[in-house]
Amino acid sequence: MSDLLNDLPNIERDLFHTPDLSQLRPAVSSAHAPRFLLLYGSLRERSFSRLLVEEAARLLRAMGGEVKIFNPSGLPLPDDAPETHPKVVELRELTQWAEGMVWCSPERHGAMTGIMKTQIDWIPLSIGAIRPTQGKTLALMQVCGGSQSFNAVNQMRVLGRWMRMLTIPNQSSVAKAFMEFDDNDRMKPSAYYDRVVDVMEELFKFTLLTRDVAPYLVDRYSERKESAEALSRRVNQAAI
Repeated sequence: MSDLLNDLPNIERDLFHTPDLSQLRPAVSSAHAPRFLLLYGSLRERSFSRLLVEEAARLLRAMGGEVKIFNPSGLPLPDDAPETHPKVVELRELTQWAEGMVWCSPERHGAMTGIMKTQIDWIPLSIGAIRPTQGKTLALMQVCGGSQSFNAVNQMRVLGRWMRMLTIPNQSSVAKAFMEFDDNDRMKPSAYYDRVVDVMEELFKFTLLTRDVAPYLVDRYSERKESAEALSRRVNQAAI
């Protein structure tokens, strides 16, 4: 390895780590049920994004997960209230609690709704030394008023990557959602329903696979280097 590093003069040798398969095998696996937080993007009385999230919650619970759904009603716009606002505190605490998340938004004007974006915007990349989303799994769904589209899920996938989440490959887009739920607000049997099952199953598996090794998966050379440089500056600073 040292010979190979000679050809990499820009690398800090002490901070360059060869990926280690053994680090991906946790000594002790978590025994508690996987924890999932589900967000939806509409405040309508009969919100189809909420109904779809409730179907997803039933599936995740049936698989053995613990599920919480955040109600965005009353959540202020970003920067329009302090971080101590009760709904902001609730959302951030749930985000830290969760090991995986589901984001489900209606498509409005070819994009996710402002309600969905507001929830994501209130979740910071870091809270003190805690990064509430980094390394956690994420599944994406959307409901459409007309023909099937993927604008909202594609947008949310970009945001999931920005939030440093492990966004699973599968996703769900339900066309003409108003036709897919019965009078009891339960999703009807369909290919759309089967895809929701697929997505939740995949999310559950990815969460089981990654939750105990997430810190190692998202450990980065650039951040190790930045931390080392900050430590060096503190240690070597002139006495005050």
